[in-house]
Amino acid sequence: MAVVIQKLKLPSLSSAFIKLPFSTTPHNLSDADTLIAVFTKQPNELHRFAPTLTPHLVESVLMRLRSWKLAHSFFHWASDQAHHGYRHTCYTYNAVASILSRSRQTAPLKTLANHLVDSTSCSFTPGALGFLIRCLGHVGLSHEAHHLFDEMRQKGLCVPNDYCYNCLLEALSKSGDVDLIEEKLKEMKGFGWEFDKFTLTPVVQAYCKARRFDQALRVFEVMWEKGWVDERVCSVLALTFSKWGEVDKAYELVERMEGCGMRLNEKTFCVLIHGFVKVGRVDRALQLFDKMRRVGFTPDVSLFDVLIGALCKVNDAHGALSLLSEMKEFGVTLDIRIFTKLISAFPDRSVIVRLLEEVPDKGEEEERTLVLVYNAVLSCYVSDGLMGEACHLLRMMIRSESDAGVQMDAFFKVKRLVYPNSDSFSIVIDGLLKNGQLDLALSLFNDMKQFIGRPSVLIYNNLINCLCDYNRLEESRELLREMKESGIEPTHFTYNSIYGCLCKRKDVLGATDMLKEMRACGFEPWIKNSTLLVKELCDLGRAVEACDFLDSMVQQGFLPDIVSYSAAMGGLIKIQDVDRALSLFLDLCSRGHCPDVVAFNVLMRGLCKTDRISEAEKLLDEIVGRGLSPSVVTYNVLIDSWCKNGSIDKAMALLDRMSGEDKEPNVITYSTLVDGLCRAERPDDALLVWNEMERKGCSPNRIAFMALIYGLCKCCRPTTALHYLREMEHKEMKADSFIYIALLSAFLSDMDLVSAFEIFKEMVYSGFLPESHDKNYSVVIGAIDKFSKDHRTSLGIQVLREEGKLPTYCP
Repeated sequence: MAVVIQKLKLPSLSSAFIKLPFSTTPHNLSDADTLIAVFTKQPNELHRFAPTLTPHLVESVLMRLRSWKLAHSFFHWASDQAHHGYRHTCYTYNAVASILSRSRQTAPLKTLANHLVDSTSCSFTPGALGFLIRCLGHVGLSHEAHHLFDEMRQKGLCVPNDYCYNCLLEALSKSGDVDLIEEKLKEMKGFGWEFDKFTLTPVVQAYCKARRFDQALRVFEVMWEKGWVDERVCSVLALTFSKWGEVDKAYELVERMEGCGMRLNEKTFCVLIHGFVKVGRVDRALQLFDKMRRVGFTPDVSLFDVLIGALCKVNDAHGALSLLSEMKEFGVTLDIRIFTKLISAFPDRSVIVRLLEEVPDKGEEEERTLVLVYNAVLSCYVSDGLMGEACHLLRMMIRSESDAGVQMDAFFKVKRLVYPNSDSFSIVIDGLLKNGQLDLALSLFNDMKQFIGRPSVLIYNNLINCLCDYNRLEESRELLREMKESGIEPTHFTYNSIYGCLCKRKDVLGATDMLKEMRACGFEPWIKNSTLLVKELCDLGRAVEACDFLDSMVQQGFLPDIVSYSAAMGGLIKIQDVDRALSLFLDLCSRGHCPDVVAFNVLMRGLCKTDRISEAEKLLDEIVGRGLSPSVVTYNVLIDSWCKNGSIDKAMALLDRMSGEDKEPNVITYSTLVDGLCRAERPDDALLVWNEMERKGCSPNRIAFMALIYGLCKCCRPTTALHYLREMEHKEMKADSFIYIALLSAFLSDMDLVSAFEIFKEMVYSGFLPESHDKNYSVVIGAIDKFSKDHRTSLGIQVLREEGKLPTYCP
């Protein structure tokens, strides 16, 4: 890199990398080759080279290493040789930066840039700094590029020139940070640097990215007046206008380019045409298509596809068919998708006749085109759900003659019917399977084998998968055997379809046998199937069997997913075998598995259910120790346990910890704490937690309201509890009957018979009075007795008795 790059004309970054010079005459390449051989094959011998290390040698080695990982590792090894007097230069930094940027290794490149800013005093030439900034910009590290630029200038490690600023503007344009770009333009002007096309091109790009079209056009006009506009700048502006729906502006710009002898490249033409069609401007898309043809570009099938599809949407059959004719003139291979769009766009199918009429009578070409047209008709029938018509047409094609006994559309008489190909059968069979007509699909499949020959692996897979979905396992196995006998190699999809069926059946032995077969073929079982089997077994209380199945998977060489193990641990806990669940967890850790937070949560919940809360607390510490982030569920498990065993202060402390870790408590967290505080006879604190929940925008649900109301009643605060019941009702939530019982009991205990009677009446008219076998029946009978004896409520009770609203047996 001795040649200082002062006025590089900002080509593409990849070409700049290719032309990247050495700092001086390259180091003796034999020394570099020797060092590479030792580094890659005998790293223990590297210490012998440390005393002779030079920046030129390091640069030579870096540029000759083929792997970015090796280059990065060698760069760090060289960095550690400072005690031998070695120091990196700007050229060695740029060598490794170019390698990382080419390989799009953003993280190590970002670390390198931060290291340069924070830990080194390495000076850079303006050319070297510009090159490094471009490396950063190439992978989107515009913020790091800006920070590096400013730090280098402020520390006196580089005096930036106009090339440096241009490189920085190019990097910033990728982020669209217009304000920062304008700031740098002012700074550049303040230092006396003149603007050129390489200064203003990224400015146009940035304004376009920020949708500030007027400013982009103003800068563009300045460039136009100075003769700095080229195809690239025009293309950027046109593509941006197209992207944001400004089709007319984009088209005007293309015409302006033509007037100056400039033209778009083929890729830009295609992108603009697709963009115009996307926003519904088929007119401009067709005009651009004509320009593309006039300059000598040959449109590909995708371009014809999008234009014909757009014309079909606006019911322009003539235009669509004209484009189809042009496809033939250009020699572009006809595509079934295009025929399908044409046929499906016109409900009367009139276009089919025109398509068939244009098919040339030329032997093989006629045959191939007719099959495409009829396959498109089949696709349209299938997509419209007309499976009867699709099957009938296919059978007519098999016979290659019209069935006089059946009324068919007139278009079949325009051209002869041709023999179907495998695609014809695939279209109809897939349609039948999606329509739930499995038996008919199997019948057609047998016809296919008879008339066409060996079906494709895709058809076999679709049939096997559908059979498995319908739990027709034996038939799917028969098709698998047939595949093998026909010399068709089953795929992972084939085996996993059958394996999934076995798992849904909870057939452990069958699933294990299928695993052996898959292992022999080199296929991996799908995680979702294995996990399903484990969950199904655990739901049936067969957790031990589920664990044995996971062990058999390991024996076959398959490592089950942590989700499967979490399900197994949950199953063991469900059958109250927490020790085995813990043992399974520890075994996983010892075998190198990395349990996720969900696995920890499952085990913690099991430990807490068996009052082994101290062990659950240790698991929380282990989560953090492993670098994982505890979830809200993790904290909720512990909070719930502490609230239930009376350790409410610990639970409140954990709430504070959640806030400190930016973990937003959810409604379950708050509901649990409210319930716990009320259990601890701290209703005021419970209300504070409730208010905090609402202040943080966490809306209480029905469960939360009932927890608060019930808790306040137990704390002899029925009036406050009633207030929250009314708020709950205002939010259109209904409380359970036990809430009314709690309020009734609390008002009675508070000797407030009038309020108690109002609650009682609500219970009566809402149908919440308990039956005689209910444990709360005695509470109601006692309340009726008290109401009958009190002059304020006795008349009301008498009215209810006369209405027949009271229990049959009451005082």
